[in-house]
Amino acid sequence: MRTIQFREAICEAMSEEMRHDESIYLMGEEVAEYNGAYKASKGMLAEFGEKRVIDTPIAELGFTGIAVGSAMNGCRPIVEYMTFNFCLVGIDQIINNAAKMRQMTGGQFNVPIVFRGPTASAGQLGATHSQALENWFANTPGLKVVVPSTVYDAKGLLKAAIRDNDPVIFMESEQMYGDKGEVPEGEYTIPLGVADIKREGTDVTIVSFGKIIKEAHIAAEELAKEGISCEIVDLRTVRPLDYDTVLASVRKTNRLVVLEEAWPFASVASEITYVVQERAFDFLDAPIQRITTADTPAPYSPVLLKEWLPNADDVIKAVKKVMYKK
Repeated sequence: MRTIQFREAICEAMSEEMRHDESIYLMGEEVAEYNGAYKASKGMLAEFGEKRVIDTPIAELGFTGIAVGSAMNGCRPIVEYMTFNFCLVGIDQIINNAAKMRQMTGGQFNVPIVFRGPTASAGQLGATHSQALENWFANTPGLKVVVPSTVYDAKGLLKAAIRDNDPVIFMESEQMYGDKGEVPEGEYTIPLGVADIKREGTDVTIVSFGKIIKEAHIAAEELAKEGISCEIVDLRTVRPLDYDTVLASVRKTNRLVVLEEAWPFASVASEITYVVQERAFDFLDAPIQRITTADTPAPYSPVLLKEWLPNADDVIKAVKKVMYKK
């Protein structure tokens, strides 16, 4: 095993796949000459050349459309957005073309494409740069949505996403690019649509994904000191969502808290809550609790931002609520 940074795991995944398949290329703002806005494509221009690592203008609608068209014609593009907030300029190409093309052509066209970049808040960047849009894309049939929380998962999931014949939304975090973790020396992939139990527990299930799951781990450590055993389920893939792993955990612990860095209305947490109450209602010993951001645009003020974001204290309160403890 080697210890590398999250950004290095992303770069390794792309580079390894590009060495195996010449139809794969990377395009986006500053991915080439600058080595990526977050240095996630460092060294790739030197290795693969300007025809396969392509700097684009600040024109998301344009280069997203180019990527979709090229995917329909035999290429396997990776599109990097400087943040997913900026992909909204090109969301018509993602939703109305990439996601629907296979069905609308009766299976004549696949769209093997990965749209990747950071999601959610990354400090005081303002409301238009701090949005978690996973549930937007997960609401769209035809798209797969991946949100890794560890270095190991990031590399394995990205390699699987690049090999997938359908469009995949691969969402990272600006605040995780410097995270370090162990990855194997050799080749490995992680299948899409499979959740991972990051911590075994018996008293309550905490379901989360992405960087906010770190708050669940902090809370679980604190709660363990009080004798409360938390099981943490990392979804890893939001769509397809691994309901079976979530349901199996709830049937074991009989309590559920869902932690998500997104707005509450029509959230991923809402979907999980519905499915659990439908398929495991008789196993629940308490109402399900969900923890999300406040239902407002992200504030710029550091004091307000701290209140807006979910944190470990919120998780502890929610766990104690389903445990009927103060």
